[in-house]
Amino acid sequence: MKEIVAADYYATLGVSRDASQEEIKKSYRKLARKLHPDVAGPEGAEKFKEVTAAYEVLSNTEKRRMYDMGGEDALHGGFGAGAADFGGAFEDIFSSFFGGTSPFSAGFGASGRAQPRSRAHRGSDTLVQLDVQLEDVVFGCEKELTFDAMVECETCHGSMAAPGVEPVSCSQCQGTGQVQRVSNSLFGQVVSTSPCPVCQGYGSRILTPCPDCAGEGRVRAQRSVNVKVPAGVEEGMRIRMAGQADAGVAGGPAGDLFASVHIDDDPIYQRDGDDLRVRVRVPMTAAALGIDISLDTFDGEQVVSIEPGTQSGKE
Repeated sequence: MKEIVAADYYATLGVSRDASQEEIKKSYRKLARKLHPDVAGPEGAEKFKEVTAAYEVLSNTEKRRMYDMGGEDALHGGFGAGAADFGGAFEDIFSSFFGGTSPFSAGFGASGRAQPRSRAHRGSDTLVQLDVQLEDVVFGCEKELTFDAMVECETCHGSMAAPGVEPVSCSQCQGTGQVQRVSNSLFGQVVSTSPCPVCQGYGSRILTPCPDCAGEGRVRAQRSVNVKVPAGVEEGMRIRMAGQADAGVAGGPAGDLFASVHIDDDPIYQRDGDDLRVRVRVPMTAAALGIDISLDTFDGEQVVSIEPGTQSGKE
């Protein structure tokens, strides 16, 4: 009876057991070029399968861990269960070689086909300074903030096309947004894809753009929003209002508005964390004998008692 010897995947690829993923990939590339049947002929087919099988395991972190612990037996029947992953590993190599799609991608389902690009893009975030008074910080308030922003075009409502006009499917790429190029290589014919130069990868064309927004779906204008300022807000704090900034392109979601709080100086009070400080001047005789003074506060007029013998600087 012929003895079956378990394959050593590391030896098959010619790498050490502590080889990095980059070293494993590099070694496989070299062997794949050398042993592919288109180069080495039919006699190299078996060896090509062996190095490919080894790469499929060692390039997968989980499978490599299982193999290191228990060899081929730990993989539960070899490569049958991992067949779906083989296409991704092999296609990664072809992508590195040729910058395009693997010639075998059609065998791995629709995941190998790129979809048309969407014209819709999220709007930009906007940072605006919000000036408030110290009294606003004490009690909290609601302020109206006016700023320049991109808003949805009222003529095309974000569609980018003139009223009554619909985008038409691109005849160059048949609406896929992609064009294919076939080239010959040592592996045979390789099909690579790139965005369609006619529709820029969108799969459709707008033949008559909206005249009011020049086909962007939005225009610049002034807009106003109400900002709720919480009590105790601090200098430089940013208040975020989701979806209140620039409108997205082609009806995409709007960006976020950030209001950076600036607190104007108060002529009477100074802020010290959560406290307010004020300097009160009284005659020396009043400090010596004591006096009640009236103080205008944010809560209205308050009476402060200065005790007899109060020294300058006392709080």
